[in-house]
Amino acid sequence: MMKKSLFLVFILTVCASCTNYGQLTFVTKLPKKLDENSGIIHMKDSTVWFIQDGGNSDKLYQVDFEGDIRNELEVKNAKNTDWEDLTKDDEGNVYIGDFGNNDSDRKNLVVYKVPNPEIEKGDKIDAKKIRFRYPDQKKFPPKAKKPQFDAEALFYRKGFLYIITKNRSSPFTGMARIYKIPAHKGNHKAEFVGAFKTCDSEAQCRVTAATISDDGKTIVLLGSGKLWVFTDFTGDDFSKGTLKTIDLKATSQLEAICFLNENTLLISDEERSKTGRNLYSYPLD
Repeated sequence: MMKKSLFLVFILTVCASCTNYGQLTFVTKLPKKLDENSGIIHMKDSTVWFIQDGGNSDKLYQVDFEGDIRNELEVKNAKNTDWEDLTKDDEGNVYIGDFGNNDSDRKNLVVYKVPNPEIEKGDKIDAKKIRFRYPDQKKFPPKAKKPQFDAEALFYRKGFLYIITKNRSSPFTGMARIYKIPAHKGNHKAEFVGAFKTCDSEAQCRVTAATISDDGKTIVLLGSGKLWVFTDFTGDDFSKGTLKTIDLKATSQLEAICFLNENTLLISDEERSKTGRNLYSYPLD
């Protein structure tokens, strides 16, 4: 704990004079290999793990806070159809959400479960498949005005994986849907948990990532420039808790989020038009 605290002080001190991206504080430029990074988790110490968006390598990348790749692990028994988010459980297992579904026509949605990459030997890691389907999808794809089944957000809580959809309805409604599936190998029918409205701006109000604090008391969803912070929830439908919406005033393509500690978030963006491909920090009050 002391090592984490000292490192956080170092990061915030070094970055005090960095260029500010809205309310985000620049930490480092990410490697070129991660120009389409789409998911991030922090395990321990001064590194994070990333995945890349669909069509890229079937790999986990470990990166330090200077932007250098420390390790690459090929995920066996897996294919990067459209990897969109990362999460971890209390035992250090990591889950890769392969559920990007822009056209809502996929019938091969899956979350890959791999053991703790921090202790994995060699350059490969074995994955187990957690296959799932949405209970309310009848057509592939559904009609444009119907709820869409694209997703980019995932977190683990009490033995289940929670998936939050990225609204692609036309006209845009701002509604995000919450589903959950068991966090173990198998073929599962997802359970609909609830839905909530993010906001009205199509450009900012689509959920692109999710994270949960280590104590399980705070859930944060990321959009393109916004955070939705949920606290004081009790059941599965965390949207029934207290919601605080934060305008980050950032304009890049924010794609990934995780907790560094109970008070600090790490956020990253994709590279687009020579901007982005950065790691940022953001303090929660």
